[in-house]
Amino acid sequence: MMELYNGELYWDTTLEREGFEARNRKEKYDVAIIGGGMSGALCSYVLSREKYSIVMIEQDQVGSGSTSANTGLLQFSNDIMLHELMEQIGEKQAVEFYRSCKKALQQLQDVAENAPLDVHFHTRESLYYASTEEDVGRLRKEYDALKKHGFPVEFWDREEIEAHFPFTQPAAIVTDGDAEVNPLRLCIGAIHYAYEKGMDIFEQTKVLEIKDVDEGSIVNTTNGEFNAQTVIVTTGYAPTPEITIPQKDLKVTYAIATQPIADLSFWHNRMMIWETKRPYLYMRLTNDQRIVAGGLDQNIEQLPSEEETTIKFNQLKEELSALFPQQPIEFDYEWTAVFGESTDELPVVGRHPEEPNIYYLIGLGGNGTVYSMLGAYLIRDEVMGKVNPNQPILEIER
Repeated sequence: MMELYNGELYWDTTLEREGFEARNRKEKYDVAIIGGGMSGALCSYVLSREKYSIVMIEQDQVGSGSTSANTGLLQFSNDIMLHELMEQIGEKQAVEFYRSCKKALQQLQDVAENAPLDVHFHTRESLYYASTEEDVGRLRKEYDALKKHGFPVEFWDREEIEAHFPFTQPAAIVTDGDAEVNPLRLCIGAIHYAYEKGMDIFEQTKVLEIKDVDEGSIVNTTNGEFNAQTVIVTTGYAPTPEITIPQKDLKVTYAIATQPIADLSFWHNRMMIWETKRPYLYMRLTNDQRIVAGGLDQNIEQLPSEEETTIKFNQLKEELSALFPQQPIEFDYEWTAVFGESTDELPVVGRHPEEPNIYYLIGLGGNGTVYSMLGAYLIRDEVMGKVNPNQPILEIER
């Protein structure tokens, strides 16, 4: 199995893990969630509020996969701009999806407020700047699309950027209603919430096979069989049983956390920052005054060599120093992480096309936490027989 990250992770230093007390296995569960990462955690939170009996099955330790390497930027804007998504799937569906991402930010705040630990959730504005003069027109087109459909957005020219930051860029759009979070604490907090509502958790338990049977499914694992009415697979970028998820080549991103910075007055409103070029640089601040940043993504078949990561981290330092020339930039933590993207840059959520009791929640792309929140409610609606407008947009065979 491919490693999902390497290096020294910052978020692991912010949480002292506690185990979950073992409970007796139920004869049959309403729902079995495969995977204890962010998608599984948010799904467990949503379904536990509906009073389902739930079991979470995780092959390692909950929160130990890609979640620990997440940089925790939560935005309703996506890697694919609204006006581009409108051209791809039509204006009505594109706007519906963006509105659902905006709603998912509010739902994530609900998770944060109900979690039994502080997940460091803070609402933020985002600065999305044009990396070159050639990108200004594209950014203006995105501003017009967002403004037309009622999203909170401003357009900044070069002078306005220079008035708020120590760097200059040709133009930017500023969106409101985004957020930052400690992703590991959010994941563990959501799981603890569901556990306190009665969810059983089996860690160090690898799924071998999922068999669809009359009135449910049997999940065969290294820890015996689990019987469930509904199975939800949330295995992220790890191999997914029973189906091949449509995605582009896996990619690796490079991420860092700086040393704490005493004076952050140069960073306007603690905004989250990203840019139009691809691959893009993205950054945010933490509770303890660090910059967390990442980017320089590249297609891979395995995690890069130490020599290559050294080159990339030096490049990250150069890019941050160019944006903030008066601030010494020193890294305390450096890590690389694997992620994947679907062919249309949207998540994959919904029922297995041939197995009616099996669902998938795979939050692909750079906005995976928001996608996972949106997808958790979509699956809840499907399981409960409710109509969800995102179902035809995100279904597996689309």
